[in-house]
Amino acid sequence: MTNQTKFFLHTLLIALAIPLGAIAEPAPANGKLKIFILSGQSNMVGFGQLKGAPGTMETYVKSNSNDYGHLVNRDSKHVVRNDVWIVNLSYEEKKQQGWLTTGYGVSQDHIGPEFGFGFVIGDHFEDPVLIIKSAWGGRSLLKNFLPPSAADYPKPKADGDTGFQYAEVLRHVKEITDDLKTYYPNYPGKGYEIIGLGWHQGWNDRVNQAAVDVYEKNMVHFVKDIRKDLGIAKLPFVIANTGMGGWEIPIRYKAKVEKLMEAQLALADPERYPDFKGNVAGVETRDFQRTLEESPSKQEYHWMRNWETYYLIGKSMGDAMIKLISAQ
Repeated sequence: MTNQTKFFLHTLLIALAIPLGAIAEPAPANGKLKIFILSGQSNMVGFGQLKGAPGTMETYVKSNSNDYGHLVNRDSKHVVRNDVWIVNLSYEEKKQQGWLTTGYGVSQDHIGPEFGFGFVIGDHFEDPVLIIKSAWGGRSLLKNFLPPSAADYPKPKADGDTGFQYAEVLRHVKEITDDLKTYYPNYPGKGYEIIGLGWHQGWNDRVNQAAVDVYEKNMVHFVKDIRKDLGIAKLPFVIANTGMGGWEIPIRYKAKVEKLMEAQLALADPERYPDFKGNVAGVETRDFQRTLEESPSKQEYHWMRNWETYYLIGKSMGDAMIKLISAQ
């Protein structure tokens, strides 16, 4: 953020009578690249649809320009952030890297939470930001992301092995940070800091009662193991729960689904997990559910492919991350 931009925002806040303390102050620059990891399954991959009607970016920008007009330029083209770089190594056959904009979801026509997240994080930091995205559809915490301390299992060698996706997240981070000039050509060579991890996952677990019953325990292992393996004792974690379906869950599987969503948020409860106080945050996503009539798809497990839903999940994760960082 340039000094001119900061001056403009300062003036705007005064003009709108918004207290300056209502938003987090931009983080001062120290020259180091700020790295964030985003991981999970298909809803972190991202199915927020860009075109068509209803419920796409195209329709929301037109119908709600006050909230979303800043995401397009005067030519109605999607804004490209030249201060937030993203590397997406989730699928070997379609690796991506570049300045943050739309198209880093499941295809060029979709977004995931990285879009809203990147705008919030980019606005906060003076230093450049790098997002590492490691997400795969149809993977569970019970098996694919299972952390090493949760169970004794052989070292995973291939997709489908227990713990393979857990190991892949770490491999991606190491591969990218060991070769930043390749993965982030604008790297200034002044060092980097891994600042936080965002997690949005859970569909494959919430349809399995056995997985639901151990989800909270496994998630605690996941947070602790990632921190240990990255060597960052209090690495901030933001966990967005699996709120597909919203607040009105059919009675036949209501108890199971709600137990999983509460388990995901439980880690942010300082009374239950005092070690996570101030370094783990939960994001309640059920409010972001949109109706079938408001959305471009019937895929409940992909949030009906509603663009606004994915944008708000990412933005809320970014806001929660900034609060953790600012508190630290």
